[in-house]
Amino acid sequence: MSTNLLKGKKGIIFGALNEHSIAWKVAERAYEEGAEFILTNAPVAIRMGELDELAQKTNSDVIPADATSIEDLEKLFDAATKKFGKIDFILHSIGMSLNVRKGIPYTENNYEYYMKGMDISAISFHKVMKVAMQKDVMNDWGSILALSYIAAQRVFPNYNDMSNAKALLESIARNFGYHFGIDKKVRVNTISQSPTATTAGSGVKGFDAFINYAEDMSPLGNASALACADYCISLFSDLTKYVTMQNLFHDGGFSNVGVSQKVMDKFM
Repeated sequence: MSTNLLKGKKGIIFGALNEHSIAWKVAERAYEEGAEFILTNAPVAIRMGELDELAQKTNSDVIPADATSIEDLEKLFDAATKKFGKIDFILHSIGMSLNVRKGIPYTENNYEYYMKGMDISAISFHKVMKVAMQKDVMNDWGSILALSYIAAQRVFPNYNDMSNAKALLESIARNFGYHFGIDKKVRVNTISQSPTATTAGSGVKGFDAFINYAEDMSPLGNASALACADYCISLFSDLTKYVTMQNLFHDGGFSNVGVSQKVMDKFM
């Protein structure tokens, strides 16, 4: 049910690939709540995905952009400014590890792949905000979000170098959040979501076990992609104007549980 929570707000959503993507759910919910936005992803991801379908559903433009390319980002923000003037929100939902894709263990990581993964999954967030700040595209009290995972703080062996990327992503949010707050009263946060069955997540070895374990550990169970989208909407809205520089756990309580009775029962 729409409450027009984002009525009149404009934004950019990075990373929607198909209906399983959290970014896809965010776009659907943002549209339902009255927002207008541009959908963007890397050209290769757009060719692989179904973004045109989402664009039609949400009356949005699709503008290809490689988030690791300053030139592409400059063109993207210029297009957003031409269409909307200034914008109110950005979602960064981007992550990829070549080491994961190629099954290379963490202790044997290929460093060229490692650096590429860090650029795509974390440094791109810095680049997005750098260009947004330089071009002064954000309205005061705007909101910028990126999606993270608790592997930034804890060891999940098969999450591989993505855990390092998520740790860097969260650090970038804190540091850039300070500067964006001082400069434009723009808030910057990351959401540490429950393991979610997305196209990216399914590439991690044993990901189904991650999901099942988290479900057994979380008092409320795993948060769905749609629930995460709802949380993103609240953080794009004016109801959370003073929340910034935070890594916000959206995981049914998983992050604060040492061990659940349900998990202990399996070892008794």
